[in-house]
Amino acid sequence: MVKVAIFDYGAGNIFSLKNSLERAGATVDVINTFDKPNHYSGLLLPGVGNFDPAIKSIHEHSKTQFQEYVGSETPVLGICLGMEMFFDKSEEGHEKGLSVIDGEVIELPHTMKIPHMGWNNLEIKKSGKILQGVTDGSWVYFVHSFRAKPASNDVITAESDYGIKVPAVVEKDNFFGTQFHPEKSGKVGNLMIENFLQECKK
Repeated sequence: MVKVAIFDYGAGNIFSLKNSLERAGATVDVINTFDKPNHYSGLLLPGVGNFDPAIKSIHEHSKTQFQEYVGSETPVLGICLGMEMFFDKSEEGHEKGLSVIDGEVIELPHTMKIPHMGWNNLEIKKSGKILQGVTDGSWVYFVHSFRAKPASNDVITAESDYGIKVPAVVEKDNFFGTQFHPEKSGKVGNLMIENFLQECKK
């Protein structure tokens, strides 16, 4: 059995994510500091909260740096806000991002209905580790007002069309991100969670 941790920013309910992971066979701890030894096979940054408070909770509650804690071995799944934190900065706030993927996070155009909330389909751009078995056109559940703008499109494995192309899945090294909520995306989301846990077992 694989043991993973969810980082709690103190911002909201992470029960559905914990429940999805446990249904997929994982043992799950909820943590709020990186100062204890990393005994986990994977880490999840959930999609609740706002950019600046979430970044501050990572830096202010831990003497150990995020990158030092996860290194190049621990798979990390960032969901919605968690994915946005991978980048250098966000228009949602002023804090510096985690900078594990080059790029920024920008607000969705005001010509769109904001937030982008509800089901939308994936356009798979290339194969990805957490997309194994996911078919092009699969539907997933979004709730967001910002979108990633990576410096290189090479990290984008799937997009979604919301009048503009929104990076929906990104992968770089041991970092995996979804703009949508896999824990709220039915069988397709559960498959991605299972795929992530497979990466955690390697």
